[in-house]
Amino acid sequence: MRKFIRTSGYRTHMAVPKWMQRVTTALPPRFSDEGRMRLHWVDFSHQQGVTMAAAAAMVSERTIKRWRQALRLHGLQGLEPTSRAPKRHRGPQWTPSDVEAVRVARNSEEGRGKSKIIIQDLVAATGRILSVSTVGRILAYLKHRRRIREPHRIVTRQVRNPRPHGIRRPKGTPPPTQPGDLIQIDTVHLRPLPGVELRQFSAIDVVTRITVTDVRTTATARTARDHLIFLIESLPFPVRTIQVDGGSEFMGEFEAACQARGIILHVLPPRSPKLNGRVERFNRTTREEFWAWYEGTTDLPTVRKALHRWTSRYNAIRKHASLGYVTPLDFLRSLQGS
Repeated sequence: MRKFIRTSGYRTHMAVPKWMQRVTTALPPRFSDEGRMRLHWVDFSHQQGVTMAAAAAMVSERTIKRWRQALRLHGLQGLEPTSRAPKRHRGPQWTPSDVEAVRVARNSEEGRGKSKIIIQDLVAATGRILSVSTVGRILAYLKHRRRIREPHRIVTRQVRNPRPHGIRRPKGTPPPTQPGDLIQIDTVHLRPLPGVELRQFSAIDVVTRITVTDVRTTATARTARDHLIFLIESLPFPVRTIQVDGGSEFMGEFEAACQARGIILHVLPPRSPKLNGRVERFNRTTREEFWAWYEGTTDLPTVRKALHRWTSRYNAIRKHASLGYVTPLDFLRSLQGS
């Protein structure tokens, strides 16, 4: 019987001895993969030597010799991996009186709380000196055996305000195909200068990428409603659906304004900004292409005028790869022309 073994990038030809053939053909049914691997390298060491087998198996020569000795003394069972856990384990270093002292201190009024140092001081008052780590181990020991009283945890679930108009986007809703089918709106918290805080409202049409931006000093339901009115007046097509996150600025007056105008309002589930990916990407563009280069004053009329001027260039001049390298307004004209 001959076999080829590939080791360290080269092919090794070896003849398996008869005694090894009998061993390999009589492998027990539950022989592990680790045991088979060790048997293979023991066989290899008998043919090519211990040094080459150790280099090919990437173990020490002492390990190969140990496997060979285990095979001679105990047979195939000697090659099975055994537990490497220590035979002697460190036992508890405290006494039953220490456990009782910690239990009494923990159940007392002074021992309530999470600090183990307090319990250490209470136990030290009885004449027992225990380390903080020992106190922690004893507490875990008592807690596992339910010998100490634990506080009753009151779990309250946050009640969300009911939304009279906003809903989750229903599953199976077809993707938008016409301008105004879906407008994504988001807010950005800006700090252009130390001590100066502004809020940018961003809105983008998913189909045409036409955007409408505005700047306010606060992001409230009233300012969000004003941005909605500005959005409806600025877009050259009707708005049918708006998608927002769960921010409080998109509740109250903003939601009522959407309902009064017959606009469908979709509210995203928590922690899912990727579902508002178009407007999130636009927010990054405004940071990199407008705010990073803005050098004017931070009073609201000046900033709003500059941002509106940049947004107009974004819609009319800046070409988009996702639109076939045309501007959003040109893409809108192509849709209307078709």
